[in-house]
Amino acid sequence: MEFEFKDVDKEGLENLEAITEADRFNAWMYDTIKPHCEGKILEVGSGIGNISQFFVRDQADIHLSDIRDNYLLALGDRFPDTNQTKLDLVHPHFEALYSEHLDQYDTVFALNVVEHIKDDVLTMKNIKKLLKPQGKVIILVPAFQRLYNVLDKELYHYRRYTPKTLQNIFRKSDITILKTHYFNAMGIPAWFIAGKLAGDKTIKKGKMNFYNAMVPVFKLFDYPMKQIAGLSVVCIGEK
Repeated sequence: MEFEFKDVDKEGLENLEAITEADRFNAWMYDTIKPHCEGKILEVGSGIGNISQFFVRDQADIHLSDIRDNYLLALGDRFPDTNQTKLDLVHPHFEALYSEHLDQYDTVFALNVVEHIKDDVLTMKNIKKLLKPQGKVIILVPAFQRLYNVLDKELYHYRRYTPKTLQNIFRKSDITILKTHYFNAMGIPAWFIAGKLAGDKTIKKGKMNFYNAMVPVFKLFDYPMKQIAGLSVVCIGEK
């Protein structure tokens, strides 16, 4: 499967805007990764700042990044006191272009980013270059290839993962795996209904608002499902 890179990702922006108002869902995702984030932090693929806002609120030492100029402009407007960088994780001259970022971060995290990049192993190898020794990397990606549907295609997802396939790119990048678990089990039927049955090409704001309202209940259900199933899979590793 091949996708042509779009300077302005209309479908991606529509989804990010739909999720912007999902305060409970965004806070849930933040709470999931926050215990593993420390020191100088780099967020890869910050988008319009749906997760960034919590780090900024909590006065974390965070550096934002994205590959698209329109997202960087939005981040600059929303968080004028933070640093932002245009970052291409598979740039052919990665080390020369981003030399000032090499070995600089205690934590690098990328949420729903790696699935958009064809060469995920090169992506992880370059993320490792950004980390200090013993630095942590946190990756969250969509789970289960059999859930792949029109939503994934419109979002330019090359693949969905399992814990095993996600761990595999960590190992190929010589990153020590610390922890792996699923996230958002109740998102599975929601994704299937929206993308398979309804044929939605973007996340609908009304559906996202309903899901957001149910997050307190879904969180209770999620705890016993962490090692069984989820719409996403999370892996934490160490350089």
